[in-house]
Amino acid sequence: MQQANPTRDTSPRRLDALIIGAGFGGMYALHRTRGMGLDAHLIEAGDDVGGTWYWNRYPGARCDVMSIDYSYSFSDEIQQEWTWSEQFAAQPEILSYARFVADKLDLKRDISFETRATTVHYDEEAALWRIETDRGEVYEARYCLMATGPLSVPKQLYIPGADKFKGELYLSGKWPHHDVDLKGKRVAVIGTGSSGIQIVPVVAEQAEHLYVYQRTPSFTLPMRNRKLDEEYVAHIKAHYPSLRAAARHSLTGGVRPITHRPVFSVTPAECEKLMEDAWAHSGLSFLGLFSDLLTNRDANEVVAEFVRGKIAEVVKDPDTARRLTPRGYPIFARRPCLDTGYYEAYNRDNVTLKDCLEHPIVEITEKGIRTAEGEVEVDIIIAAIGYDALTGAMLSIDIEGRDGRKLKDKWADGGRSHLGLMIEGFPNLFVIAGPNGPSALANFILLNEQNVDWVCDCIEHMRSTGLRSIEANADAEDRWMEKVTTLGSLSLYPTANTWYTGANVPGKPRTFPVYIGGLGRYREICSDAAADGYRGFTLR
Repeated sequence: MQQANPTRDTSPRRLDALIIGAGFGGMYALHRTRGMGLDAHLIEAGDDVGGTWYWNRYPGARCDVMSIDYSYSFSDEIQQEWTWSEQFAAQPEILSYARFVADKLDLKRDISFETRATTVHYDEEAALWRIETDRGEVYEARYCLMATGPLSVPKQLYIPGADKFKGELYLSGKWPHHDVDLKGKRVAVIGTGSSGIQIVPVVAEQAEHLYVYQRTPSFTLPMRNRKLDEEYVAHIKAHYPSLRAAARHSLTGGVRPITHRPVFSVTPAECEKLMEDAWAHSGLSFLGLFSDLLTNRDANEVVAEFVRGKIAEVVKDPDTARRLTPRGYPIFARRPCLDTGYYEAYNRDNVTLKDCLEHPIVEITEKGIRTAEGEVEVDIIIAAIGYDALTGAMLSIDIEGRDGRKLKDKWADGGRSHLGLMIEGFPNLFVIAGPNGPSALANFILLNEQNVDWVCDCIEHMRSTGLRSIEANADAEDRWMEKVTTLGSLSLYPTANTWYTGANVPGKPRTFPVYIGGLGRYREICSDAAADGYRGFTLR
């Protein structure tokens, strides 16, 4: 672990490429740029690789994408050497995988940990990015790759009195690296999105009593996780090439089935049987069950009502079941959750649901949480309140492009770019899996690989032709954003209050900046632009 340098050294270190963020995108970017012969370096705020999975250590943290999809595809050697133990990997195993890859590729020798970028400013005359860090280091780089990720800035707990609480208070997105003793404690969980839904069943088994403060009920489906047997693993490893090829050209970047079958193309009885089978097999199956779940509100309601009925079947207390039942927004318009025993947890005597729609939290006191119903005293508060997603990480850095243009001004009305890769007015600044691509809706690791490969091929083209800079054209950026917005408006995604739209952060512009055309089509669009002389970009 690095220690802060007491002497502020402002003499710049000159690089070909500086990468910010050691998640899966940043790690692959470092590997690729070094392989091109570039003098590349990476800075990372944490003290290890892993990105979100370095910070997300809360009880029950687990990926909701299948392990065979949520892993690198660029190295068959890595694919063959690493073996996943479960269909849906838990956080410790994902972090171990990231460390395994970092060691395998000897990445850490070119990473500065515990180092956060504070300013990223462009010198137009020199065609260089000048990056300053919180450790007093200064880098100058021809290319700057922002691999900061869409879910890396946890929201703070802006509830009156939070600083007065005398017990233990934790954010799920910045869980401590030491063990948190929950046994015999009175625990409150605030928030029931993906993280809260994973936390609740685990904490319920340990706490003396668990109070769940629910603001918006979520639709969640059974994960049906399982251990992977040797025969299955061997089968997957033998067929990785074809599996990866299929995933790259799919809608989501995964190998789960996708259908072209609309809901109302089958009889109600057939529809019911398909949903029962999906519920029994794995909630993930629902996402590929019908083709029109996010374009046809009536079709969406059929599936939503089926899931509502399952909540009533599982939760024994009718009033608790009613409060847990989501209404007023389409199923899957918020990120779909997969759980293990979430609804079952409310059948325990030591779990109490607190409905914040009926009785909002008034304040956090020294001893606990107060609503209009009164005060509940607790020992531990866990805030599972989500992230300032998609744009939050880049906007947390002072980024300045040509002519002193600030990214915070450029993105005042929401994140915008061309192809989700480059921003007009910010030459040689590449964004890896940022807003305006399919980031929130696609297999994140395959998207990272595609973005990094596109960026590295672009840099190779520039170096071979003697070009100094590349930048998105304003008109191309406008056309891409119009495409993103138009496609999004044809779906039900923008109708829900989610981190997709920025509605979870007070004051954040309400937009839907995600390309919903699918990973396969997105890859084609990016490849076509490059093949056509980087159409939509200005090269100098």
